[in-house]
Amino acid sequence: MIRPILHFPDKRLREAGKPVTAFDEALRTLVDDMAETMYAAPGVGLAAPQIGVALRLFIVDINTGDDQPSDLRVFANPEIVETHGKIRWEEGCLSFPDIREEVDRAERILVRAHDVSGTPYELEAEGLLAIAIQHEHDHLDGVLMIDHLSMLRRRLVNRAMNRRAVAAE
Repeated sequence: MIRPILHFPDKRLREAGKPVTAFDEALRTLVDDMAETMYAAPGVGLAAPQIGVALRLFIVDINTGDDQPSDLRVFANPEIVETHGKIRWEEGCLSFPDIREEVDRAERILVRAHDVSGTPYELEAEGLLAIAIQHEHDHLDGVLMIDHLSMLRRRLVNRAMNRRAVAAE
């Protein structure tokens, strides 16, 4: 089921997610809904707080081309345990439609998480996968893309999103 994606300035985007404690059918259904929502948007990542579910859960699939097989990854209770290097990357966010901004991130990361069955794993990532993981991980703490911008860029994006919210009412 495709779920509505919250758009900034919705205050629920600032809420920190709670740990996933039940790796059950309800979680699998939530992950399926998140995947359907992300692919329909379309996007390369989606965090549970972006659909109003305050859990430490996100999904990422950087293989978005029609000629590429899906590489959907589930991150429950993730921790970024190592970061290396720095890179500036132009990011978008499903909660900020039509906004793209340059954000500084770690170039390579090591993340620990659990899959949808609760099995723990570690993943080393770089490039777009590392960027997407860091971006979605931020959502779990109520940190948004604009929090990484200069004060001027933040004001401009904030103004644009507030105008969009008023027009949508």
